[in-house]
Amino acid sequence: MKVVVAHNRYREAIPSGENVIVDTEIAQLTAAGIEVLPFQRSSDSIGDLPLAQKALLPVSPIWGRAAQRDLAELLSRERPDLLHLHNPYPLLSPAVIRTAHAHGVPVVQTVHNYRQVCSSGLYFRDGHNCYDCRGKAFGWPAVQHKCYRGSAAQSALMATTLAVHRPTWKSVDRYIALTGRIAAHLRDYGIPDDRIVVKPNGLPDPGEPAPLGDGFLYGARLSPEKGLALLLDAWRRHPVGALGQLRIAGDGELRPLAEQADRERADVTYLGPLDRAGMEAARRDASVVLAVPTWNDVLPTVILEAMSAGRPVLGTDVGGIPYLLGLDEPVAPAGWAVPPEAGALAAALPVARAEAARFAGSARDRYLRAFHPDVVTRQLIDIYKDLSANSHAAPR
Repeated sequence: MKVVVAHNRYREAIPSGENVIVDTEIAQLTAAGIEVLPFQRSSDSIGDLPLAQKALLPVSPIWGRAAQRDLAELLSRERPDLLHLHNPYPLLSPAVIRTAHAHGVPVVQTVHNYRQVCSSGLYFRDGHNCYDCRGKAFGWPAVQHKCYRGSAAQSALMATTLAVHRPTWKSVDRYIALTGRIAAHLRDYGIPDDRIVVKPNGLPDPGEPAPLGDGFLYGARLSPEKGLALLLDAWRRHPVGALGQLRIAGDGELRPLAEQADRERADVTYLGPLDRAGMEAARRDASVVLAVPTWNDVLPTVILEAMSAGRPVLGTDVGGIPYLLGLDEPVAPAGWAVPPEAGALAAALPVARAEAARFAGSARDRYLRAFHPDVVTRQLIDIYKDLSANSHAAPR
């Protein structure tokens, strides 16, 4: 089987779980004997584009003409069985779906966020969850609130893209919803159940976990929806040193909050942005990993990484986190989830520290049962085979 994997990579300077997942799936599929044809663009390349292409950047999310030309050449030359799309913005555009269909190639998309409806993809703005654009033909609230990159003009462009491509998104042959919540989002958008499959992401097995370290690790993009302010509020409700060390890794607009906490408290260390090896070392030093977003985070990769390393997770009970931790399963969960409130999180921190050793084994077991490559790669290949067997080869 031959599969094109299409993805617009997020900037490497900002940690992206989606980039990690795409790289991981390509490696896992290749190891399983699937011929993968990566079709990727990187937002890091925007500064190096020729002037003519830079001039067209404002409309790239709508049409991405250069990408459509290159993709058409690839499809004509390689004649793949299907195209698997991840993130199309800004350089690919949802128009890749139309291009694939024009060449008789079915399309599967993994839905990593809510961008079929929401210009930011988060259903989150100004510090709270927001659904103002849901059900609207055009996302005027996104323009009003400058939801995309803090710009009314760019938000208008993204809202236009979503309106133009509503029929495009509804033509996708098979959607991979990472959780039941994403499946519900797609059904609300008008996608029938028979085109939705729930399958989580997975990560390579790093091997037997190292012994637990001490303290807590928070590693995320330092942006409001990821909960850094919430965490620091909860942390400051305890005396210095009472909980061991809090290590913060990442970068983003809230970096000054992390740096200030590092200066003010001896039990907070800001590690800065870390590469993959740096994050692995930071996890080894910790006993509990924190994932405390205030938005409905779909499937935080940091939790998968923690469980694979045998580190339990203290999270907020939003988005896909309760599912990730296995809180509804009859066996021991991979950690704890509390409401995204400072008081609840402050109360849970000493509990997590005291019970980390007891939950470490169940965290690893949860990873092996649900997110190991042997499990998720087979699920993905079965989706491919079913789609390929039931699709029509004729151009649409």
